[in-house]
Amino acid sequence: MTTLSISIIQQPPIFLNLAASIDRAEILIREAARDGADVIVFPEAWLPGYPVWLDEAPGSALWGHAPAEALFRVLFRNCPELDGPEIAHLAKLATALSVEIVMGMHERRGASLYNAVVRLTPSGRRDIHRKIMPTHNERLIWAAADGSTLRPWPGPHGPFGALICWEHWMPLARAATHQHGEVLHFALWPAVTELHLLASRHYAFEGQCFVVAAGTVLTRSDVLAGFDSLAVNDPAARAMLEAIPIERHLLKAGGSAVIAADATVIALADPGDARPLTARIDIGLASGGKLYLDTAGHYARPDIFDLHVDLREKRGVTTVA
Repeated sequence: MTTLSISIIQQPPIFLNLAASIDRAEILIREAARDGADVIVFPEAWLPGYPVWLDEAPGSALWGHAPAEALFRVLFRNCPELDGPEIAHLAKLATALSVEIVMGMHERRGASLYNAVVRLTPSGRRDIHRKIMPTHNERLIWAAADGSTLRPWPGPHGPFGALICWEHWMPLARAATHQHGEVLHFALWPAVTELHLLASRHYAFEGQCFVVAAGTVLTRSDVLAGFDSLAVNDPAARAMLEAIPIERHLLKAGGSAVIAADATVIALADPGDARPLTARIDIGLASGGKLYLDTAGHYARPDIFDLHVDLREKRGVTTVA
């Protein structure tokens, strides 16, 4: 059987509250599993929330700005580690419910944060992709990852893979992932705008694979309520969020989609609708379009084009005893 039921979670986390967001994730995962989902997908940086203040709050990029520094401290404390208890809890859920969980998160790694997506399988696999190039003001909080996670993940139906947000506009990153023959690709976004949907549909046709484009519905009220749920006495950090203009009520509109390999939109969420988006796909159909287009095979010209991809992990410091 090659059919899979996909569920995209569009409801927001408890913004900046890692513990409460894990509790919410468990509720949403159990509901999706009860409804028959095989693969449950969360959007970009869902744990513990996409840093909307970088786009919305004046002063977020100012050097020495006390509110920005205070809010970063709150964020840092609420970011999970790959081997930490929060991801371990989600891994146990994946096994207990026999579902795959694909989670966008801020990953705390040493003293830096990375924009990452982790995949947890019923068999206990734990795969990760880290964003290789944070976009514009995202570089204020996220480090750029090395190429060690720029590869799809093995699965019973063929390779699954993921890229995050504007990585889908990097031609060489796409070429690096297409060569592995993904059958299902996860495109994680803060929200799936018209531009993001265009990129996701292009990826589906170029890679001849199904694409799950995931986005969150998030309001200014969600942001402030999430921060207040932490019960921390940090008025400077809250001031950074309060600086988001009050008329900017709907900050992220969701808009998730499931896309076939011929770029057809199978399912599309209405903007602002936070309900899960579900669709059933037949993975076996993905190979049909290879007759016409295989960018890593018969439609490639290796005699002209040669891409070198460095998949080595780069820590920056090597200690030799």
